[in-house]
Formats: sequence, structure tokens, C-alpha cells
Amino acid sequence: MPRFAANLSMMYGEHGFLDRFAAAAADGFDAVEYLFPYAFDRAELAARLRDHGLTQALFNAPPGDFDRGERGLACLPRRQDEFRRGFVEQALPYAQALGCTRVHVMAGLAPASADRAALRAQYEANLAWAAEQAAGIGVDVLIEPINTRDIPGYFLNRQDKAHRIVETLGAPNLKVQMDLYHCQIVEGDLAMKLREYLPGGGVGHLQIAGVPERHEPDVGELNYPYLFELIDALGYSGFVGCEYRPRAGTSAGLDWLRRWRANRG
Repeated sequence: MPRFAANLSMMYGEHGFLDRFAAAAADGFDAVEYLFPYAFDRAELAARLRDHGLTQALFNAPPGDFDRGERGLACLPRRQDEFRRGFVEQALPYAQALGCTRVHVMAGLAPASADRAALRAQYEANLAWAAEQAAGIGVDVLIEPINTRDIPGYFLNRQDKAHRIVETLGAPNLKVQMDLYHCQIVEGDLAMKLREYLPGGGVGHLQIAGVPERHEPDVGELNYPYLFELIDALGYSGFVGCEYRPRAGTSAGLDWLRRWRANRG
């Protein structure tokens, strides 16, 4: 059965952030993820995880000025020092404190006039460096293709390109974060994509949401029960992050999960 992780950046918005851990545990989640932990003390977050029996499945490395629209620094040649400082001074210490073995590195927005070959060279150099820094403490570095409808100009958009980067760099702890919401919008053909990429071990984390509105996975054009069965059949043992915006209250919208668990008995 897939191991679902509640995304506390999107779910449980009816609670203050630190109270969302208890709410997720009460609804039967045993893992959580969120965008960024850096506004909170590491010890406080670790205590919330410990007190509620939760695993920290994932969070993002510092993305630059997120409030001003930045979505990562890794592909930007003039921001290399800032990216690397944030990774070793913030992301990795938080990963250690929270027992988190996956950190997502956001690629960034490609400047309209930039040479994409230069951006890719910078991206790959930063990823190789980050993977080397993270390897010693057992952390995987993840990269995620994101659709350009939600984030116009995002540098990495397709699964094949992400996997090609991982293969080129050859770092065992560099993997792809496969968000089925983004993948459906850009590429579709999700079942075949899962069959192609899950067996090789190159996918370090999955995420889900309904398409197109990004609500619960039982709303929209995707047949998630079929996809969950396929994910199980393919032997994926990692987490599946529920990165969606609930239509109403989070707990009230979890019928999809209760039905899935009941059917799996």
C-alpha cells in the first residue's frame, strides 16, 4: 500500500502550521512534507514529529526570495554562492535535525534571454556538488519537473529531461521527484511513465493531486485508484506526498483516502 505523506503547506490550512502535525496524525498519516522549514526552530519541528509519531518525508532547499516569486537558484549562474550556502548552512542541518532523507532542489526560473545550455551546465554543476555534500549524511537530492502553467518559465518541465540529468551525473543519491499532477499537465500518459521510471529506482518521491484544479485526488480527470494499484505492483516503497489544495476542510475531504484504506483492508 502506498505510504501517504500529508503536505502541510497545502493541507490543514484551517490550523496554524505547528498544529498541522497533530491534525495529520489524527487523520492517520504517518509522514508529512512541506515546502520550507526555515521559519521554525529545528528543535521545535523535531519535537512535533516525535510527539505525533511522524516521519519527515521531504522539504525544499532554500529557493531564493520565494515571496517575490523566485522558485529556486540551482540553474542561475550568478546565484551559485547563495545556492550553496543555503544548501549546506540551512537545508542539510534541518535534514539532520528532522531525520529527513530527501531534500528537493528547485531549479529556478530561466531568464528569457539566457542561454539554456549555460543554465543547464550551472544546474548540473550545482546538483553534482549538492549530491556530494548530502551523500555523507544519507540524504537524497531530488529534482522535480514542474508544469509551466503553474510556474511559467520554470527550467525543468519533463520527466525524460530530469532522468537524463540524473543519468548524466551518475550520483547514487540524485533522484527525480515525480509529481503526477505536473506530469499529467505537461505530458500525460502517466501509467506508461510510471512503468518506465519506477522500476529503475530513479524516482525518489511521488506526489499527487487532482487535475486540473489541484484538489483532492478523487476530483478531476485522473483515475488514482488505478494508479495506486500500479504503483504498488511496480514495487515502489517510497512516500506519496499529498500536495493538493483541499476544496473545504482537509479532514472532511479525506474520503478518498478512507475508501482506499478500507478497500485494501
